[in-house]
Amino acid sequence: MAQSGGASAASRVFIAVAAAVLVLCLAIAGILLWEGQRAARAEAERVTRAVAETIADSTGVTDALARGDRAAATRALQPEIEAVIADADVDFVTIMDPAGIRITHRDPARIGEPYIGTIPRGTGTLTEEFTGTLGASVRTIVPVVSDGQVVGRVSVGVTIGSISEALGPRILAAVAIAVVLAATGLAGALFARRATRRVTGDLPAGAVRDAVSSYESMRTLGEALRAQTHEHGNRLHTAIALLELGRTSDAIDLLSEDARQSQLLVDQVTARREGDPTVGALLLGKASQAGERGVEWRARIDADAPRSVLSPVDAVSVIGNLIDNAVDAAASGPAPRWVDVRMTRTEEDELAVEVADSGTGIPAEIADRIFEHGFSTKPAGRGGRGVGLALVRAIVDEAEGTLALTAHPTTFRVILPRRDA
Repeated sequence: MAQSGGASAASRVFIAVAAAVLVLCLAIAGILLWEGQRAARAEAERVTRAVAETIADSTGVTDALARGDRAAATRALQPEIEAVIADADVDFVTIMDPAGIRITHRDPARIGEPYIGTIPRGTGTLTEEFTGTLGASVRTIVPVVSDGQVVGRVSVGVTIGSISEALGPRILAAVAIAVVLAATGLAGALFARRATRRVTGDLPAGAVRDAVSSYESMRTLGEALRAQTHEHGNRLHTAIALLELGRTSDAIDLLSEDARQSQLLVDQVTARREGDPTVGALLLGKASQAGERGVEWRARIDADAPRSVLSPVDAVSVIGNLIDNAVDAAASGPAPRWVDVRMTRTEEDELAVEVADSGTGIPAEIADRIFEHGFSTKPAGRGGRGVGLALVRAIVDEAEGTLALTAHPTTFRVILPRRDA
């Protein structure tokens, strides 16, 4: 088995969880800041519109503008507007005549000058962001109407600087939330590292994968040999019963057929010049396991099929898990039920392993997920389902091979480099 050095599995878990937490915290902080900015601007638009409409509806403002005397209107309205600016927490209130000449302004020296900004036509109301004498601001312009005529307009604004100042508490809140989440997440990452270390110690991730592969290999090989032993035991008990009944020829035929089927697969395995006896034992056991479940077993192992770069443990994990999935699918599918295993040499002198079955197939919507860790279409038994196809993908990728899935019939095709490549 290949041993991978580097950081321990526990450290990799910590790094992965910590990185995910930090990315999540940054994303949350960014969303909170964006939402705070949006809310502050919306609040500025709401306040400027409300103040402008209140001033425009004021009887004193309407009467002062309706007289048409700008100087008199300035004397009457400028003190009131200065009080409104202080009370309403806005940066400026400008009242102008229909031509856009300022009648009031935050800076009295600007009174009598043209209004800087967009003046809507007719009785329209406008909210915009514009740069005037006080800098960039969000402002709302509302008409002052008397007897159906526009006698002036009111512009109320809040500078962008004021909006930014209002964002200060929200920025601090966003940062505080992000810090708390980051601290909580890092504590969780430390806990995950401790929990992982209790199981894996300081083993590197590759060694943990090898340990899982070894477990899977022993599990699938053990199941195969158990099935083979069970099948042979049943045949022997049947043969003994036939002998006791005096049906000697039937007993001989039964045992001969059993030996013939096993010998056929043994011949294919032993004829392979670069064969792996562990894989041969696995296939013999899986043939019995398939027979136990009423699935026809088909196997073709070419004599020139090369030996792959996989260790015996990894080879058993890959082939055993593919066969397990195929037998499960065939056993639960319609008749005739069969599993077909082929090991051949490719044109590039690589080993091709194909496992096909007669099952109903894998739905297209989950075809991309079947190799994910923890994903399964079958409920776990008392002993669990292991890591199955996820482990197969990991082993094949590490060996720089390829794994493909085709339909009609469902076929897993693994291409592995040969050992001397």
